[in-house]
Amino acid sequence: MLAHHIIFGTYGFWLPNDPRGSWSDFVGSWELYRYGSATKTTETQSLAYIEHDSASRKAAKQSLKYPPVLFNGIQARAVARGFARYVERTGLRIWACAILPDHVHLVTEGTKIPIKHLVIQLKGDATEQLMRERIHPMTPWQTPGSRVPKCWARGEWKVYLDEEDEVYRAIEYVKNNPVKEGKKQQAWSFAQPLQ
Repeated sequence: MLAHHIIFGTYGFWLPNDPRGSWSDFVGSWELYRYGSATKTTETQSLAYIEHDSASRKAAKQSLKYPPVLFNGIQARAVARGFARYVERTGLRIWACAILPDHVHLVTEGTKIPIKHLVIQLKGDATEQLMRERIHPMTPWQTPGSRVPKCWARGEWKVYLDEEDEVYRAIEYVKNNPVKEGKKQQAWSFAQPLQ
């Protein structure tokens, strides 16, 4: 395997009962379950642009315990600093990265560490940096004597890339992802061009 295309979201980004489908087996909140059971899919293509009942999806998000997390530009920069620290510490090669308000896209080299663990570590370094800069988006919902609620959704979506042309397509997709949302392409110092 040459590389991975990894996507992970912030809290509230893609619900387990999203009408477009999800990778979830269950809905863990009764309030959210009222909007339907898990919409398990094994689809490997992006479901983001499939037509769906967006009003129902938005209503379900209103039932979450906390508002969905949307990073602003300063918070996205802190997330990037956390990723950069991880890259510096581990030597992981990241060839493309897009940090959007509610999710992250990465194209990384193939690695022996399970993707699940890699994502947990990246989220951890990003969270630590948000805390260090005192801009964690969930701080307003922290109660005395407790931890700040998590700003990341559980899990990740991943595609294993075995062919060089697949890797280059994924890199271009990630580079252009912010443009689809009306934002500029991102150039993070830790994301090095594939050579």
